[in-house]
Amino acid sequence: MTQQPLQPKRPATQPNNPLHGLTLERILTELVAHYGWEGLYQRVRVNCFAHEPSIKSSLKFLRRTQWARDKVEALYVSTFN
Repeated sequence: MTQQPLQPKRPATQPNNPLHGLTLERILTELVAHYGWEGLYQRVRVNCFAHEPSIKSSLKFLRRTQWARDKVEALYVSTFN
């Protein structure tokens, strides 16, 4: 009886995750294009969307603040899915 070599495990795809494969930058860019900064601030009350907003500063904040990132991701899912 010969033993089969072990196959390396491949990462499972995430068919039920609507954010799979999307970067935070793409999510934010699409939301800004859809709502604008003012509209985004009305939906997610984060100061980086209201005072001198930019993609770069918003990404920095969202990467450090999980609750805000969760709200932005939830808005993306409810808007585009």
